[in-house]
Amino acid sequence: MNAPARVLVVDDSPTMRGLITAVLNSDPEVSVVGQAGDALQARAAIKELNPDVVTLDIEMPNMNGLEFLEKIMRLRPMPVIMVSTMTQHGANATLAALEIGAFDCVGKPVPGDIRPFIDLAEKVKAAARSSRRQAAAASVPVAAPASGYRVGRKIVAIGSSTGGVEALITVLQKFPKNCPPTVITQHMPPTFTKSFAERLNRLCAPVVEEAYDGARLEIGKIYLAPGGNRHLQVVNPSAPACRLVERDPVNGHRPSVDVLFDSVAELAGRNGVGVILTGMGRDGASGLLKMRDAGARTLGQNEKTCVVYGMPRVAHEIGAVEAQLPLDSIGDEILKLTAARKEGIE
Repeated sequence: MNAPARVLVVDDSPTMRGLITAVLNSDPEVSVVGQAGDALQARAAIKELNPDVVTLDIEMPNMNGLEFLEKIMRLRPMPVIMVSTMTQHGANATLAALEIGAFDCVGKPVPGDIRPFIDLAEKVKAAARSSRRQAAAASVPVAAPASGYRVGRKIVAIGSSTGGVEALITVLQKFPKNCPPTVITQHMPPTFTKSFAERLNRLCAPVVEEAYDGARLEIGKIYLAPGGNRHLQVVNPSAPACRLVERDPVNGHRPSVDVLFDSVAELAGRNGVGVILTGMGRDGASGLLKMRDAGARTLGQNEKTCVVYGMPRVAHEIGAVEAQLPLDSIGDEILKLTAARKEGIE
């Protein structure tokens, strides 16, 4: 970037504003140009300072973060990173914010622990570089699941990060009730994944649940890796099941898309379908290449429809992606690749 990303920090807590400002200003490519304690102050600051990015607290006086975000997205669309408490209520509100159009989210740290803010500066820089989305997922009409679909023997593995909430909703709403067994790693803080799985379960025809150790992979079920301190793998070729393993972060993430893809490459081989969606960094690229080398079909989201063309870009550059597609075509393509007729099964 030629100039530092200019950030407005919005939070009703002076202590939290100070912490976020200190974390961001420690990166020479980021500059906090202002602070605000509520939506009224923030509105004036946006007009005066014209920041590249806003960090926005979910819970504020006068007007909460969701209401203010809706106004921003309607009147002056710009990248917004939500800062939320790591509670069930905070998770639900953050998911709503991501659907409205927020760029990404971070969890508020507990006293003495700023780890949730470790990648905040990187997210701010990615937000400053990104182009605004054309539409929020909440405004995308629910697609009718495929009729007459007969599932084959494939296992689908999907990896996503920044922008993944909207992307996954768009893809999974194409799935019929009898979809292929599907496992997903989406980079999210703990607590948030349970709420997201519940949200997907309400929006989609198949059953969506947070993965648990030993969960059998079944037709018509989608399993979302829980955020926290374990990776999701798929094990046991005779009766495929989820396994949650405690290992160090991979590519800075736990759960990691690479860990999931590696396990599907080993277990499913040519009966796997790997999909890499929008996200920062390179997590999932090498695992997707292993899947393709093992005979799996592999798809990547194209640059135009990505919120951040990071993970799919790296995967494409190393030859892991068989086909790049716009987001709204990926769900249909997954169904084509997993339908029974593609395997010659009648």
